[in-house]
Amino acid sequence: MSGSLPRRRWILDIAATALLLLVPVIGFWPTFGGPGYLLPALGGLALGIAIAAVGARLRWGILIVAAVTIGAYFVLGTALAAPQSAIAGVIPSLRSLQSLAAGVITSWKSLLTTVAPVATADGFGIVPFLLLLTAGVLTAGLALRLRRPGWALLPAGATLIVQIALGTSRPAAAVIEGVLFAVVVVVWLALRQAWQPGAAVISLAETGAAAGAGTRRRVVAGAGIIVLAVLAGVATSGFSAPASPRYVLRDVVIPPFDIHDYASPMQSFRRYVRDDRSTTLFTVTGMPPGARVRLAVMDAYSGTVYNVSDTGYGSSSAFSPVRANMSAGAVGTAARVRVDIGAFTGVWMPEVGAVQSVRFAGARADQLAAGAQYNDATSSGLVAAGLNKGDAYELTTVVAAQPTDKALAKTPIAPVKIPAQLGVPAELAVIAGKATAEAKTPIEQVRELQKYLADGGFFSHGLEGEPWSLPGHGAARIAALLGSKQMVGDDEQYATAMALMAGQLGIPARVVMGFYPGPDAAAGARFAATGDDLHAWVEVPFTGVGWVAFDPTPPKDHIPTDQATKPRSEPKPQVLQPPPPEQQAVDAPPTVAADHGKKKPDPAAANGLIAVLIATGIGAGVLAVLASPLFIIGALKASRRRRRRQAPRPADRISGGWDELIDRAVDYGTPVQPGRTRGEDAAAVSAAFGGPAVAVLGRDADAQVWGPGEASDAEVETFWQQVDSVVKDVGRQRGFWRRLGARLSLRSLLAGTAAATWLPRPRAQAAPVEHDGSAATARPAPKESA
Repeated sequence: MSGSLPRRRWILDIAATALLLLVPVIGFWPTFGGPGYLLPALGGLALGIAIAAVGARLRWGILIVAAVTIGAYFVLGTALAAPQSAIAGVIPSLRSLQSLAAGVITSWKSLLTTVAPVATADGFGIVPFLLLLTAGVLTAGLALRLRRPGWALLPAGATLIVQIALGTSRPAAAVIEGVLFAVVVVVWLALRQAWQPGAAVISLAETGAAAGAGTRRRVVAGAGIIVLAVLAGVATSGFSAPASPRYVLRDVVIPPFDIHDYASPMQSFRRYVRDDRSTTLFTVTGMPPGARVRLAVMDAYSGTVYNVSDTGYGSSSAFSPVRANMSAGAVGTAARVRVDIGAFTGVWMPEVGAVQSVRFAGARADQLAAGAQYNDATSSGLVAAGLNKGDAYELTTVVAAQPTDKALAKTPIAPVKIPAQLGVPAELAVIAGKATAEAKTPIEQVRELQKYLADGGFFSHGLEGEPWSLPGHGAARIAALLGSKQMVGDDEQYATAMALMAGQLGIPARVVMGFYPGPDAAAGARFAATGDDLHAWVEVPFTGVGWVAFDPTPPKDHIPTDQATKPRSEPKPQVLQPPPPEQQAVDAPPTVAADHGKKKPDPAAANGLIAVLIATGIGAGVLAVLASPLFIIGALKASRRRRRRQAPRPADRISGGWDELIDRAVDYGTPVQPGRTRGEDAAAVSAAFGGPAVAVLGRDADAQVWGPGEASDAEVETFWQQVDSVVKDVGRQRGFWRRLGARLSLRSLLAGTAAATWLPRPRAQAAPVEHDGSAATARPAPKESA
């Protein structure tokens, strides 16, 4: 046990600290989306409490506790918070130490600028580990060392507030958090109050009324503590479960990424099949049989182009930085796929299946990883830096099996919300209704739409040597496709037409653009994707199954034989045309505005700056909390010195100078016992400091304090200068670290209190001085002031 602390008090304080800090541990659950963070969070909590308990038991000073905490952060933090960069997952390496050191500042920013849930494998475990380690040291340390436990609630409450600010707007278990925090506070404070030692002596003459009054005071005091604890619990519940949506830092620091900065890939469909028809755009190895390479998913139609939507999470624009826990609920065949980029360029990332992790290779690996984004809802990704020849990456992915129509016979369409399609030709609803008139189940409706286009249409890219077919997928082009006697087009038009027709029937659908090998390709072979392998298909969601792919494009060998589909120009007889009218003078262009060409402020850069400032502030705040005891100790000693030196009476200023010398000696570990005379203190300090100057100062202090006259201001100033000179000489003899330790020592501040027994004992005790009853050793009563 620590000093005179009872065993029950020791157990109570440690248990209360652990339960209080379990509340922010629970609160981190939505941020990480699962239990993966519990190892660094609970490990940091247990480590912090252990350091505080050992420090209290061995009576460590603040410097030793801080040093042990920092050492434990780097040594044990490798295995708990940064195992991905450690040797064998537990042994510290240069990389793990670097990530832990940088994580003190950068991990907060990374956590705030990443869409939740995040993964500990990406280094985000540093945040709960560091936060709970610091909180455990401070909360348990204050609880075990101080007489009043209320001070320990400050770091515990601050930790909860920081966790809420770093979390999501949806709390994990608001009621449990608030009730647990309130109950622990109530029980802890009540027991600490009840276990306070009572009066050592009771007057025999105390009446029954007085005893009753004392009992009532204790009851009122205990009730007051309970009321304060309940109010703290209510306030905590307010943080954990507000009636309105909870605002957190994540709502302010938005990742500086906007998918609409990039054009829809469907606009480049005809260019790929025309210019790169036989060019190897990229190669894929390890792709399972029947798998497809996805490039982009679009679910918003504007009447001109199919593009990604902006309706928030779950839409085709809900991208977030790549991480190690993507597609957590994916079911299917696991595979490791490698993609090597050839002539392909652009931000959209070719990928296979539901990607769980991405590892980039090549000279630009770090640059690509820094700007890589992924959308779990659509299983599509992009790289903000753009892909170029020579880039490569490896995917850990899951490829879902394509369900049969029989398996979907009784499965309803999933209630997925798709953005309203704009500019859809009115005749599509009539055509879709006729095409599905005999369908009875959802899968039959979708199949009838697919067959209507795939069986009734013809294929053509409209390139040289092919039947005439216009590019694009705007409303006019789709209306022309479905209104012609012969439907002629390619994947771009047929996929758009089927998705729009499904939408007219109330069936959510989206268009996917990607690549897959032809039917003659060998299973599992290395797939070299060219422009001729580019396709677009439609996906429809089924309840409990997910998105199912449908191909509405006719086979490539299904071409129209009647060339009447191509409009023919009828030559007109040549007629002499009249001369053109006289041209009017061209008006000069308007004057360019003075601010033309000025760059507008970049909101993404502003958000990034805000993120850096907030993360830096949080990191600096954590460091400030760790260093706050050091500043508090220095401020208390400076205030004590100033109070002594500015005392109103010269005798008090002389006594204050001597007390300052004795306190500095105590801080250096000199065994000075309270209640002795200046002569006795001077003997002990002189023996420790190794010089007669202290004894001379002791005699001067007695002469000035107990002498017949008042000391002058000059004499007081001289005395303080001599005191400072002695202290400086001792500091130079002891060295820098001993001098710093004395500056931050708590011995002189706690001298004469019960807490002084918790501090380390001096290594040597001064021999007691015998009293002979003479005036030389007895301290006389101070003289009355005039």
